[in-house]
Amino acid sequence: MSSLEKKVASIFMEMADGVETGQFGGRPKIALTGMGSEHGEENSMAAAVEAAAAGIDVQYIGTLENAAVTTVKVADDEEGHAKMDELLNSGEIDGAVTMHYPFPIGVSTVGRVITPARGKEMFVATTTGTSSSDRIEGMILNAIYGIITAKASGIANPTVGILNVDGARQTEMALKEIAEAGYPITFCESSRADGGCVLRGNDVLQGTPDVLVTDSLTGNVLIKMLSAFQTGGSFEATGYGYGPGIGKDYDKLVLIISRASGAPLIAIALNFAGQLVKGGVFKIAAAEFAAAEKAGLAKAIEKRKASAKPAAEEAETVEAPPKEPCTSSIPGIEVMDLEDAVQVLWKAGIYAESGMGCTGPLVMMSDANAEKAAELLKEAGFIA
Repeated sequence: MSSLEKKVASIFMEMADGVETGQFGGRPKIALTGMGSEHGEENSMAAAVEAAAAGIDVQYIGTLENAAVTTVKVADDEEGHAKMDELLNSGEIDGAVTMHYPFPIGVSTVGRVITPARGKEMFVATTTGTSSSDRIEGMILNAIYGIITAKASGIANPTVGILNVDGARQTEMALKEIAEAGYPITFCESSRADGGCVLRGNDVLQGTPDVLVTDSLTGNVLIKMLSAFQTGGSFEATGYGYGPGIGKDYDKLVLIISRASGAPLIAIALNFAGQLVKGGVFKIAAAEFAAAEKAGLAKAIEKRKASAKPAAEEAETVEAPPKEPCTSSIPGIEVMDLEDAVQVLWKAGIYAESGMGCTGPLVMMSDANAEKAAELLKEAGFIA
């Protein structure tokens, strides 16, 4: 058969697949490394067969065979990962699903779960990898990674919320700065009465945002719990896995699953990969990074780093003003910065105390000093 005849045959095969599956434009070619699962290689093959039936051209890397998929034979897990990289680098596959991968610093994975309270899908940004060695910078980037993944999955205007962990308030300030400067971010509102885009556990269970921003270690714990809580933790039964590695100028589509992932979840992860291929994830990533950078992303990140709280250096020499009842409070300060914030107010002659409310850390002072205290803490970079 000539090269022209092969091309014509390929086109007709794609058309036939489109009629059968409803997916035109060719079947995404996604590799799955099948060895290493805690549930056996048969678990991986069952997922591959299920995904193939849903319209994915699965390249199964392992030892098992099935007529529904193309098997690339390898001797062990290490050889399987080498083969996966080879297929990615050559362009023979569009993406891959695997149980572990050494992403470079700056790349981390955006998971996708189905929340238990309302059965709503939610992207968890991020779940593995390291966006930055700086915590706040990492969480700011995670928000963009989550937006990219949600848009590539068909959500045109995803809502964004930030989990109430260390760094949440600084992340919120940075994201709102670039939003005000022109980068379009739609912030969600917490389901709790106090609202806001800094979220608590209730919001995680309900799936309040489309994109939940957190650090990757917390995200990893969340996705494990949300994927396996129904099975006691030994079998990840629901959700889409730990998701694709996203980063600036990163162009390998590699999605992560766990050794504890069951066949239903792996099959959905393979389809998730196919959806990202069809959604043009790397084109969306380039556009989102360009828009965020135009809106001052780098400046917002540096501002957070530079707000190394000026009071910290003088904290030991500042004495507390005369004590008075603390009847007002200011939230939104990082827990590690509470005492430095108190020092700023003491230096200005305002008596203040640190505390912890149900929504997080607080700095408390009298009603009479509340307005002035807020101005001082804004000037010092502790609150927005």
